Amino acid sequence: MPTFINVSNLTKAYPGPNDILDNLVFSNLSLTVDRGSNLALVGPSGSGKSTLLNLIAGLDRPTSGEVWVNGESVHNLNEEEAARFRNLTLGFIFQSHHLLPALSVRENVMLPALAGHGGLRGQALQNRAEELLDRVGLSHRLSHLPGQLSGGEKQRVAVARSLINQPSLVLADEPTGSLDYVNAESLMKLLLELNEDLETTLIIVTHAIPLAQKMDQIWSFSEGKLMKEEL
Repeated sequence: MPTFINVSNLTKAYPGPNDILDNLVFSNLSLTVDRGSNLALVGPSGSGKSTLLNLIAGLDRPTSGEVWVNGESVHNLNEEEAARFRNLTLGFIFQSHHLLPALSVRENVMLPALAGHGGLRGQALQNRAEELLDRVGLSHRLSHLPGQLSGGEKQRVAVARSLINQPSLVLADEPTGSLDYVNAESLMKLLLELNEDLETTLIIVTHAIPLAQKMDQIWSFSEGKLMKEEL
């Protein structure tokens, strides 16, 4: 499979007193990810898992190094290009679902496509949202508000929303962190099914080793280094 993500010599540090960059998260980190593959990022809190995810998504900037996704240098995009990249190439799933409480389930899923970059509009967009909600087992919840859903159902809505623009990359930051084990297992199974069926590239940050072991690869952070684990 061709390389889809290329992280090259990435360093991230945050300023301390007097704006000196002395809070080092990681340095000279490199990683390649094949198109359509899936992997888990694991490690203790504060080790750099979410930081790396945000750098791949272009939500944060590195201190040095480069991130290429699908042939684009993520941190050399202008503001308009970056917005288009995040909206069309990426689907992002957070630990907290971030659903808008006043919108229905269907409307929440449609929302990213209304940012002006997607090609779907009107009935075609509504049909796409309903197809995705059916795929995640929520076709009976289309008109419900988020407050009427369980935690597991809210995360499934978030998964459907992340796929509305048919992204080639899905990034999930602790998507099962607020779920019980049964719902976490169910959500992980769904993500892997979608990864295979839709041929998306999938990267998940998780503390749950049993869930990480369901992925094709596990990469572990330790003391600022990233190492591939043997499965």
